[in-house]
Parts: sequence; C-alpha cells; structure tokens
Amino acid sequence: MSRTLFALALTASLSAAAIAAVPAAEQPGLAQIRETDLRADIGFLASDALQGRLSLQPGDDAAVQWIASEFAKAGLKPAATDADGHPSYLQAVPLIEYRPDAKATRLTLKRQGKDIEWKDPDVGGSFPTDQDVSGPVVFAGYGITAPELGYDDYAGLDVRGKVVVVFDHEPQEKNPSSIFNGTSNTRYATGYVKVLNAQEHGAAAVLIAPEPSHNHPSAQEVRARIGHHVEHAANPIPSQALADNPLHIPSMVISADVSSQLLATSGSTPAALQNGIDGDLKPRSMALPDTAISLHLHNSSRREATTWNVVGLVEGSDPKLAPETIIISGHHDHDGMSDGKIWHGADDNASGTVGVVTLARAFAANPAKPKRSILFAVFAAEERGLLGAYYLAGHPLRPLDTTRAMINFDMIGRDEKPSPQTEGLIEVPADTSNRLNLIGAAYSPDYLHTVTKQNEQVGLVLDDRFDHEYALNVFFRSDQFPFVLHNVPAFWWFTGFHPDYHHPSDTAEKINYPKMARILKLAYLSAWQFADEAKTPRFVSHPGSQKAD
Repeated sequence: MSRTLFALALTASLSAAAIAAVPAAEQPGLAQIRETDLRADIGFLASDALQGRLSLQPGDDAAVQWIASEFAKAGLKPAATDADGHPSYLQAVPLIEYRPDAKATRLTLKRQGKDIEWKDPDVGGSFPTDQDVSGPVVFAGYGITAPELGYDDYAGLDVRGKVVVVFDHEPQEKNPSSIFNGTSNTRYATGYVKVLNAQEHGAAAVLIAPEPSHNHPSAQEVRARIGHHVEHAANPIPSQALADNPLHIPSMVISADVSSQLLATSGSTPAALQNGIDGDLKPRSMALPDTAISLHLHNSSRREATTWNVVGLVEGSDPKLAPETIIISGHHDHDGMSDGKIWHGADDNASGTVGVVTLARAFAANPAKPKRSILFAVFAAEERGLLGAYYLAGHPLRPLDTTRAMINFDMIGRDEKPSPQTEGLIEVPADTSNRLNLIGAAYSPDYLHTVTKQNEQVGLVLDDRFDHEYALNVFFRSDQFPFVLHNVPAFWWFTGFHPDYHHPSDTAEKINYPKMARILKLAYLSAWQFADEAKTPRFVSHPGSQKAD
C-alpha cells in the first residue's frame, strides 16, 4: 500500500471511530451522508443540461423543481404557500430583470457655471428603473450611523433631497484596536447598509468613493478579478433586483479622480478628510460649496419575472421548542452560458445546494427529530445580489427573532488554491485538503464554539482567516449576510476560492467529495446541537464591544 493510500485508510478509520461516539439517536441520519449520492447530485446540477443555472432561465428553473421534488421525496413539510394558499415548497421571489446601458450612464458636476461629465469606467451604477437625479452634494464621511459606538457621520447634517458622497468600507480599518472590530469588517462597511442609511436620512442618491488610503482593491478592481465579468463582457449577464427592493434611491461607484474633484471645495483633500476621521472618529461631514450634480442611469431593457426559494421543514420534537428555528441554506443559481460556454457552477453552488438537500434527507430519514425545527432553504438569485436571501429575510416564513442559528453553504466542495481573487490579499495555506473556512464568528463566538466542539468527532481543520481581513469583503458576499442584518447568528461555510471560481471550468469532477462529506457530517452534528442545546448562540450586535442582543 502506498503512503497516500495508507494515509487515506487511516483517516477513514479514525473518522469511523470518532463517528461511533455520536449519540445513537443521531446515527441513522448521519449514515445518509454518502459520497456516491453527492457525486450523482452534483453531476446532475452542474451538467450541460442545466446550462449554468442562470436566474430566470430554464436551467435554473429545472434545478428549482429538482430540489422541490427531493424535499417532497424525503418527506419534508412544505414551508411556503402558493398563490392559492396551498402548501408549497416554493416561495415566489418577484424580480425585475434589466440591462443597464453602460454607455448612457453618466455623472455631471455643475460648478462655477461649467459642467464636467464622467462616464464608465470613472462612474458605474445600475438601478431597476431609469434614474435622473439632480441636487447639491454633501460629504458624509463613511456614511455610517453607529449609535452604540457613539459614531455618526450624519450628526447635525441635513441631506434631505441631496446627493451624498461617502467613503467605502469603514474607519480605522488597518488598526487592530479599532472600535469597528479591529481589521475585520462589520455590517457598517457594506454599500448596502450605507445606501440604506443615506435613504433613511432622506438622501436622493449616494456616490461611493474609494478611501484615499486603502489596502484593498477598489470596487472596480474587485469586479475585474471575478472571471464572469471578463468572459461575459461581450454579452453581459442582466442585472436583477427585488420587485419590492428596500433600496429606493440609486447609487454610483465613483473613481478616486471623480471623488477628488467633487470634494475640491471642501477646504481639504480626500486624504486629509479620511485621516482626520480615522484619527479621532469625529465627523468631517459637510455640505460642499458650489457643488451640484446630475446623475443619469438608463436601462436598455426591463422585464418583471418570478424565481423561487425552495423551502422545506423538519418539525421539532419538543412542543415548547419546535416554534424555534435552525436554518440550513445554500443557493441554486449560477452564471449561465455565453458564446457556447457553460458556467457549470459545480462548487458555486451545486455543492451548497446538494449539501442542503443531503442534510434534508438525513434529518427527514432519522427516526428521532431534534427539539427545534429545521428550515431547509435553497435561495434564488444569489449571484445577482443575494436576492432570494434578502427576500426570505424580509418575508420570513418563520419568525427571525426565534431563529437560533443559520448554516449557509456556499462553495463547500473544493480545496482552496491561490487565485486572482486572493492574490496579494490573503495567504492561502499550502494544504487545504481537509480545511473548512467558517465566516461569521465576530457576530457569534458561541456558534463557533459549538461547531468546534462537534468537530472533535469529524477532524476537519477549521479556519477563521476570513473573519480577520477586510480586503475581500467576504463577509458580505453570501446568503448569510441578510440574516446577520436581522441579528441572526449566521455563518458562511466555505472551502475557499480557487482558479476555477466563476469560470466554465468549475466542473463536477474537481470536487473533493470525501472532504465535502466530512463537512456535511460536521454540519449535521452542529445542527443537531443548535436544535437541542438549552443555551443557543448569542448574537453580538457590535463585535468590538461584545454587546449581545
């Protein structure tokens, strides 16, 4: 026997011994997690027949029907209702699909009786309806209102009907002692929260500028690192938004040059403004003299359509605790096809979809049921902006205030490798063949403790690197994030980026099936623990202060 085969045999033996320590009541379901099933299911979802599962296209609709049929075969309870009020595995997600006309996108500065106009790539943005917004410009720092930190860029600032310029990310990002959770991102760093905050203060539009001093790619650079933006350039994927989009005002991403010109009448420079805010955490917000803009966004096409979240329930066994919920989730869509190429999406996210379906089968087949109920949700349109997850979080099928934990699978099938996504930004360990990244511990250390304890029976290497970096914005980029915004302890389970990420070459034969099976066994044991434990994970509303909700 070669050394490699011996090592594999030894690992399998140790795992079998460890799994024997699992409570007898949980073992039948654990036995349902089989590599052969994972291979067959991912092989189907990532096949040419499903044409890359682009949201609102037939291939993704086929994936939806397959998931719903698997939930039905497993015996899950339908968790939604259809238009006639009948029980259903499908939660309708009404969308608007539109194609931004990049050539028509423009931003015009009006100052001293003159106009300066910018177009792509200096400015970029999209909105599901055509937009023409004009108004005076106000600088609002990082665009953050954080009362628990005593920090508010909008304090004493009137932005009603005005256009707000804000820096990307958040203050003191390079400072390990920052009140914004050191070098990690918090909820305040994402553009979604910044635009929502500006909207709540009455702003008419938002312009997001790169911080002058930053150690991460700009928004434009991030897009350039993702394969499908380059390979779909000749035929861009249409944009999508929720029909009842919570964001009612448009936003644009602007370049450093545009930002400098907009802020030229501030009496300072962008760098000095940032350094001042980072230095003492006091606002430098102000109305900008003699500065007004007009913003134009136009779409070449627009249609209304519906996709679906697929949702099924295993009801809890304890009458008192059954109303409480554990969510196990993933997303079913990917990037479709273009010019004869298919973006197969085996890892992203056939692996996560199959992970949810596999655990649904496991819990449904297990004669004993956990005390709390488990909602299995496979979300729509994640690649178009976490839309299905935002929809379920905004239209919950079970109360979010009694949702105790969320396990979100997005890319759980590969070994992490250096790639354009991570180059120069984060170190990738040499051996990731048994490694799982867990993202979200800043908002719930208790959750991580539970998973780590259960991992003693599985033996994965658990990695929290992505909880301590701000360059990649990973924390915001999957379906757990809308639930974190609702104070749900929610983690992204993730095996990391690789060179096939968002390329047609993300295919089924490259999945590390033995590792994926171990990850699902850990998730099964962790979900049991979340569902049965007397003390469920706390949510920490501000990681820096460890303030729990």
